[in-house]
Amino acid sequence: MRRTAALIVGGGPAGASAAIVLARAGAPHLLVERSRETGDAICGGFLSWRTLESLARIGIAPGALGPARVVRNRIFLGHRRIDTPLPRPAHGVSRRLLDTVLMQQAIAMGAAVERGVTVRSLVGSTALIDDGAELAGDTLFLASGKHDVRGAARPAEARGEDPVLGLRVRLAAAPGLTRLIGDAIELHLFDRGYVGIVLQEDGSANLCMAVHRSKMLAAGSPAALLDTLGRDHPALGDRLAYRTGGEPIDAIANVPYGWRALQTTDAVFRLGDQAGVIPSLAGEGMGIAIASGIRAGHAYIAGGAAAAPRFQRDFAAATARPIRLAGLVRDAAERPWLGKALLPLVGHVPGLIDIIARATRIGHSPLDHAARQQEN
Repeated sequence: MRRTAALIVGGGPAGASAAIVLARAGAPHLLVERSRETGDAICGGFLSWRTLESLARIGIAPGALGPARVVRNRIFLGHRRIDTPLPRPAHGVSRRLLDTVLMQQAIAMGAAVERGVTVRSLVGSTALIDDGAELAGDTLFLASGKHDVRGAARPAEARGEDPVLGLRVRLAAAPGLTRLIGDAIELHLFDRGYVGIVLQEDGSANLCMAVHRSKMLAAGSPAALLDTLGRDHPALGDRLAYRTGGEPIDAIANVPYGWRALQTTDAVFRLGDQAGVIPSLAGEGMGIAIASGIRAGHAYIAGGAAAAPRFQRDFAAATARPIRLAGLVRDAAERPWLGKALLPLVGHVPGLIDIIARATRIGHSPLDHAARQQEN
């Protein structure tokens, strides 16, 4: 059995952010990541202005993430379209680039990283690896994203009676597509689901969908669902017209939107989607992941393994308002009759979208500020 002081399971935004903080402080640790090379994960693709602030705190500037600046929000419901400015500029970026930049920064700071290591199960802070070996950490940072690890899985009831599926298709760069989307993050609403679209660093469009299983079953398949939505919703159909038909459609099942880890045990820090899952229409999933890694790293440096329960309670409190408000907006968005009644308010109440956008961001921890001052 190998041992390490701090074991980080998962090399996505949450795990890499924690590794950067620990490496900067000279705290012994090991990050293990199942993929040998960085892929383009299904979740993410949009970084809010608050997330960009978090990235700056760990040494990553927007310029490292490509040129896809996002300055407006665009909502489609039926034949209605509403454009509003974002409170501050945001960014569109592929998970491949984001995860690569974060991992490079972690390694540059001196992080210990092993790739191609798949954790099959966890017992406390000890991981059983796919080759049968055991890797024990005095402290565990669980950052496995939406994928649960046996022994530390989120409760099944968090998925609900009609669970949500996440789908993603990437549309190749095209001048017409760029003109349609431009510098906006788009949200196309429909019964029991929604589609978000944003341009990324190479000009391609990242199209992500959250849809209830009942809607998918009625359509028959992801491709059939996209075809149906394109026919029924003209603006979305204009974007989907740029599909060639050969693009892969990535999927993930049973996304527990609204779930939060309210507590944990000594020596186990739950990060990212293992700490809380915000509905994707809020565009703050990456923000929560990165913030959780930074906060957990600082909490561990300040208080060791025993700081985990306090961190988890504090993080659950910090994400309560963003997750609950995003859930209310999602509930309205997935009911066209309710959305049609409420959407006119956006046009008649100046700043309403701005208020919602700000209220669904996660703030910065005083511990982050203190740590940054010490570093400077």
